[in-house]
Amino acid sequence: MSAIVTRNDCQSPARDAGVSTGRTFGPNHRWKVLGIGVAANAGFSATFSGIPATAVVMRQGYHLGNAELGLALGLLGLGVALSELPWGVLTDRWGDRRVLLTGLGATAAWLFFMAMLVVPTKLAVPGVVLLSASLLVAGLLGGSVNGSSGRAIMGWFAQGERGFAMSIRQTAVPLGGGLGALVLPSLALALGFAAVFGLLAALSALSAFFAWRWLHEPPAQGDAHATAVTSGPAPLRNIEVWRISTAIGLLCFPQVAVLTFAFVFLHDFAGMGTWVTSASLAIVQTGAMMMRVWSGRFTDRHGNRRPFLRLCAALSALAFLVLWLLAVAAAWQPVLMLLLPVMVVVAGIAVSAWHGVAYTELATLAGAGHVGTALSLANTLVFVGFCLVPIAIPWLLLVFAWPGVWLAAAICAAIAWPIFLRPA
Repeated sequence: MSAIVTRNDCQSPARDAGVSTGRTFGPNHRWKVLGIGVAANAGFSATFSGIPATAVVMRQGYHLGNAELGLALGLLGLGVALSELPWGVLTDRWGDRRVLLTGLGATAAWLFFMAMLVVPTKLAVPGVVLLSASLLVAGLLGGSVNGSSGRAIMGWFAQGERGFAMSIRQTAVPLGGGLGALVLPSLALALGFAAVFGLLAALSALSAFFAWRWLHEPPAQGDAHATAVTSGPAPLRNIEVWRISTAIGLLCFPQVAVLTFAFVFLHDFAGMGTWVTSASLAIVQTGAMMMRVWSGRFTDRHGNRRPFLRLCAALSALAFLVLWLLAVAAAWQPVLMLLLPVMVVVAGIAVSAWHGVAYTELATLAGAGHVGTALSLANTLVFVGFCLVPIAIPWLLLVFAWPGVWLAAAICAAIAWPIFLRPA
């Protein structure tokens, strides 16, 4: 390891209350910080996972083809990818509170603007350029959430709790995505996209309020994050940080395929209705949430983060390989279509169970002064996937049909397996 985040970097708030901030924090304040991280990530996950869940309704309401739909959804991910690293560097220099408040407030304002002006009406339908540009800006602003909330949690929790705490934070992604998948498609059908964007704006605004109320720098650090001492190279010059970040990004490619186009796959290929498709993705997100909590606690106790990450990559590759074979067979035996939602759930959970463990290992490698930068580097590569995958899938469909999409997902997971670090 190039650097280790030591216990001194995040001592008990009760022990060091008021050392550098002049504030007194109770011994359980760290759980409020964790709650803020969960709320902020859940709200933004409802945006970047929930909006793709409305893909079928969006395609109809905005009069889009599959390629135009993929472009619009891809630019949402591109916005996050472009902004993650700058937001992360700014977090290490400026602090969690300022970055999170700025990002959440701006995201809420922009989504409210979209609810007012970027929705189909009886008089006009926004073009794909306006929709895509609006989603791009939403991604640029929302990229502030990941690195800042992760740095806050790593600062407030001790070494033996960080895997569990970060995994709980990562449950916010499937939690928000699952709620988005369950609520937003029906909301879009019933009330239109003004209600969709308005609800998402309200969630960001609520998270900003909680951050303003409770999120502060750990007293043991004070303003020391700007001058924190770490051994080894900075994250952008650390090959181990790059390897884990790259593997995280690759393993997210098949996950993004499920989040963005599983609705379309189950609707168009398997002939499933809105209720089945919504329920399937909601189950994926719920199962992923449960697995992330379990994996964080399990790896904290056994100290086996690296073997666990490699195992998840292998199991994900196997699950998508089975989904590929089932899609091929279902084209010849239609009765097998009934198994496709089940296999989507299995593959989606398998490829979503490891996030908290991976981010904890990455932050530990980076060191106390570079957590925001390291986490944002990984998230940049993750959201490159959120950009490229929705754009690539329509072209894969033209050439290889749906089985080819899931085979490509299996290949990405298989490539991630050897890139994850071996046990030290």
